[in-house]
Amino acid sequence: MNILFIPLALVYFLVTGMLFLYGINFIYMTYLALRYGPPDEKAHGVLSPWPKVTVQLPIYNEMYVAKRLVEAAANLDYPVDSLEIQVLDDSTDETHGIIRQAVRAAKKRGIDIKHLHRKDRDGYKAGALRDGFARAKGEFIAIFDADFLPPRNFLKQTLPHFSNPQTAFVQTRWGHLNRDFSFLTLLQSLAIDAHFMVEQLARSRRGYWFNFNGTAGIWRRQAIEDAGGWKADTLTEDLDLSYRAFLRGWKAIFLSSVETPAELPITFNGFRRQQHRWARGSLECAIKLLPKVWASDAPLKTKVEATFHLTGYGVHLLLLAYSLIYPLVTIFSQAAPGLISLFGLAYVFSLTALAPTLLFIAGQYQLKKKWSSYLPLLLVVSGFGAGMMLNTFRAAVEVIRGRPGEFRRTPKFGVEKRTSPWAKKKYHLGLDPIVFWELLLAAINAYTMALGIQAGYWLISFYAALFAFGFAFTSIYTIHQTVMINRIQNLRGAELPVHN
Repeated sequence: MNILFIPLALVYFLVTGMLFLYGINFIYMTYLALRYGPPDEKAHGVLSPWPKVTVQLPIYNEMYVAKRLVEAAANLDYPVDSLEIQVLDDSTDETHGIIRQAVRAAKKRGIDIKHLHRKDRDGYKAGALRDGFARAKGEFIAIFDADFLPPRNFLKQTLPHFSNPQTAFVQTRWGHLNRDFSFLTLLQSLAIDAHFMVEQLARSRRGYWFNFNGTAGIWRRQAIEDAGGWKADTLTEDLDLSYRAFLRGWKAIFLSSVETPAELPITFNGFRRQQHRWARGSLECAIKLLPKVWASDAPLKTKVEATFHLTGYGVHLLLLAYSLIYPLVTIFSQAAPGLISLFGLAYVFSLTALAPTLLFIAGQYQLKKKWSSYLPLLLVVSGFGAGMMLNTFRAAVEVIRGRPGEFRRTPKFGVEKRTSPWAKKKYHLGLDPIVFWELLLAAINAYTMALGIQAGYWLISFYAALFAFGFAFTSIYTIHQTVMINRIQNLRGAELPVHN
């Protein structure tokens, strides 16, 4: 056992030190967001004449939301002679016909709308955007994913902020069409609010680099061209293009005052897939872009913050390491009680692992909501995030192994109210086998919690309880929901065949 102590201690202090740095950065982001507050983001006058804009709608097998999106784009309040809409349709199911009808109806109203259907998904979403861009007429390119609902005045609210010729893109804040649909969507909304009202706001106002979020934003055509265009070598083409633009000297603006609502994933299988894609894409971008960031002439503080940003999902990997180290720390300390004082030196540092909770609180505060009423739930969000650690680890392993990444979209069902039917619809995913590993880790951390309580190691017990809850929540929720959906479809007959 003595042989294992030194490497264990080294790993423990290394993980603790790295988590401490990330935690301090979370606190720093929260401080910046609260210091600047929701800024005055009034448009800088009216552009005259209004520039030519191309609105791109990338869609792949989204039969429940495609029509809603096309109609919303066609209803944008913008001069018809300066607006072009491209429906970038990679669909292989009934969605294609739904889009065709919606496009036909918009054309009858005099809208310049084009239905661009690809028979293959070369480059996935990035490929669709790239191919559409080659045909686009607009000086500016607005992008909306299938699950979004752009407000009518979106273009007139955002375009005036391009008065600075160095502004590459303007990103708006995501809203939530179905925030109160379920406990899962409510938790997601809190996390997304924190991302936009703390992280995006802080980085934008302080002048740090931040990312276009792939949708609900608008790009200057020249910036896309100068940055090298859309590329499909990562699963987060939006993050990749954003950083390539910053490396070329472009700037960007985040508008917290402009809200573009979207439908949140209502199944845990869908949410898990979304998080896996974001985690893998972020790690791919970190590997691709960090050497270029540090070789650039950007200020040191910008390079450091960019490193935290691009490697943000690394927090999940560090917490996963904690969940596996804590049982050994507890056992070692019981065998040699004096050792707990050594490990205890890291306790204060490890407390910063709870710093993300500050982001959730600040996010609700910035939106002028009663954050105190959400406080118990915000602690649940922390456990909820911890439960995704294994999902992120799987994404990291795939990146390390060099396995080709496939852009697998997150299923949406066009639901906004609790009463909206959805269980019998198409696109439901099968049970992800990762849930059984999550159950195992939940049991390991529950055992660690019991050991910690017995030995009086309360901080270890607290973290172990948080990890156990997170793993148990994600796995049990997924299993329960999948079984429920399968039962409904088997007993009553699915609306359409189930697709994975």
